[in-house]
Amino acid sequence: MRTRDENKEQAIRQKAIKMIVDEGFDGLSMQKLAKAAGVSPATIYIYFKDRDDLILQLWIGEMKKMVDAVLKNFDPDASFEEGMRVQWMNRARFLVENPMSMHFMEQVKYSPYHNVSLTKIDSHFKEVMGKFVQNAIRRKELMKLPFEVYWSVAFAPLYQLVKTHISGRGLHGSPEKFELDEKTMNLTLKLVIKALKP
Repeated sequence: MRTRDENKEQAIRQKAIKMIVDEGFDGLSMQKLAKAAGVSPATIYIYFKDRDDLILQLWIGEMKKMVDAVLKNFDPDASFEEGMRVQWMNRARFLVENPMSMHFMEQVKYSPYHNVSLTKIDSHFKEVMGKFVQNAIRRKELMKLPFEVYWSVAFAPLYQLVKTHISGRGLHGSPEKFELDEKTMNLTLKLVIKALKP
C-alpha cells in the first residue's frame, strides 16, 4: 500500500475546490484533477474512495476550518449581543480570508450533496450554537423563531456583505468599490440584533 503524503493531499484538495468553484461539479474529473495537482489519477484514490467521497471530504475539511474559526473566543453563555458580535467578526474574517472555501460551500449547499453534508456537521458546533440560542431566548434577548428564519435574519446580511466585499463592486453597478469595514459590520449587526429582539 502506498503511503499518504500530506502535501499531495493538500494539493489535490486545493485544486479540486478551485476546479469546482470555477467549473462546477460537472467540471471535476479525476483525470483533470490529477493533472492540475501534478499527481497520477491513482494517487487521488489513496486519499479518496471516489469522486463523491472526494467532494464530501472536501466539504467536511472546509467546514471544520470554518467551525474552528467561528468558535474562536466564542462563549455560548455570553449575552446575545456579544455572542453575535464575536460570531460576525469570526465568520467575516474566515470568509474574507478564504473566498474559495466560501464559494465551494455555497455550491454544495445548492447541490445533491447538501443533504449528506448536513449529516456530517460537527455535533459540538451544533450543541454550542444551540446552547447560545436557548440562553438568549431564556434571557428574553432573542425571540423564538423557526431555525431558517433565525439564520436568515442573523447571518444572511453578513454573508451578503462579505460577498459584495469579495466582488469589490457595490450593488446596482455602482462604480465605487465596496469594502467591508468594522463600522459597516457594526451598523448592520446593530440592525440585525434589533430585528431579533422580542
